[in-house]
Amino acid sequence: MSGKEARGIVLLVSGPAGIGKTTVCENLLSAFAPNLQRAVTATTRAPRDGEQDGVDYHFLSADAFAEKVAAGEFYEHAIVHGKRYGTLKSEVRQRLDAGIDLLLNVDVQGAEAFRQAAQTDEFLAGKLHTVFFMPDDPEELRRRLFQRGTDSEEEIERRMQTAQAEMTRCGEYDHCVVSGTKEVDLSRARKIYLEARGQGGLG
Repeated sequence: MSGKEARGIVLLVSGPAGIGKTTVCENLLSAFAPNLQRAVTATTRAPRDGEQDGVDYHFLSADAFAEKVAAGEFYEHAIVHGKRYGTLKSEVRQRLDAGIDLLLNVDVQGAEAFRQAAQTDEFLAGKLHTVFFMPDDPEELRRRLFQRGTDSEEEIERRMQTAQAEMTRCGEYDHCVVSGTKEVDLSRARKIYLEARGQGGLG
């Protein structure tokens, strides 16, 4: 099947740390499975307890990851906390060809890479739909990060600086959603997905 006949779409979600992207994505996957699936990304970090290769991540050695980068096998890749992460083209293309919709949770750099690829890649052309979640008030984001209780004060400040830079790029996305409650965010995400799905020929 050629890329032009592929029926799946890609819903890409971005937003600053602590905004609730993971919760929205998990709820979307639960609501629309098996039609909507998470793209399994590749990483050089070691598996954690209970994680399975090919299910949670594609676990690669640093050398294998570098070889795939050199061969142009990634749509996007980045270094996070000293480990490499990326989305393999094969992962995306196989799912789209099977008529499966893919959900991606990536940062603004990853989103930009996907947008650029969609301009020339027949598998992505017309099938990429992007959403950015942002806080109504940056201080609300700071409160959410503190409430999570997983980051030091120094790390929270670093994440806030990153968030400020990320929010300036909201206009690059198809949809910019001001985050509210979990229920409101999920409702908005569901609506965006269903509209995109209709445009992708699956509605």
